[in-house]
Amino acid sequence: MKSATDEIRQWEEAIAQRVHATMAAAEMDRYFNVKMTSSRARIALLQLSLFVSCRRDCWANLIANCDAPEIRRRLMEHEYDELVEDEYSSKGHYDLLVRQGALIGLTGDDFAKVQPLRTSMATFYGWKWIAREGAWQDGLIAMMATEWVNDDRRLMDQGRGLSRRDGLRWIRDFGYKWEEMPNFATHAVADEKHGDLFVPLLSKYVRDQKSALKAADDALELFKLYHFGVAEQMERTD
Repeated sequence: MKSATDEIRQWEEAIAQRVHATMAAAEMDRYFNVKMTSSRARIALLQLSLFVSCRRDCWANLIANCDAPEIRRRLMEHEYDELVEDEYSSKGHYDLLVRQGALIGLTGDDFAKVQPLRTSMATFYGWKWIAREGAWQDGLIAMMATEWVNDDRRLMDQGRGLSRRDGLRWIRDFGYKWEEMPNFATHAVADEKHGDLFVPLLSKYVRDQKSALKAADDALELFKLYHFGVAEQMERTD
């Protein structure tokens, strides 16, 4: 019989393996190999604002569907940090995006009017379906997997996590400093805390590992699709 520690390790390894494969995929290589210009950065950041809004809807769906108070409390803690305040922002994390957007000439009105690329739209509908229509346990693992892409600790051998690599690209191509990029700087570290929130409880509440990991696989495929679409649109822009 496996111990609780063994079960936790098994979960971590299963999710981490999928995250590693995703960040090594051709879609992500294409995304990170695009040289940034101001116009390309505006595309990426505006689509990211929709990405972030979609994530808030997904986590809200999990809160609504979850029937385990212990998990629900942690879901609400997660969303309080994102929507209300934490050590990185007194206005929620969306404000970090808007502040960073000012560096490249974006205004609050630009964020309010942005429309999703078709690949972004498909990703968002897919994620919301996973979080709303399936078992909440499956949705939780799917959202965890797509958040671990930001966890430097789990991606040290692959150039680190998504926000870290995005920030390093802006430093390379624009010459900005980390303190000028509040969204990238925050999410390069904040999602480590969020990534750890649910791990100790997985063996207690998520019994159908096969179904949950299938949801994670689907969510990560959509993550790659989103970045493929952003890369494609950036490549079309001078």
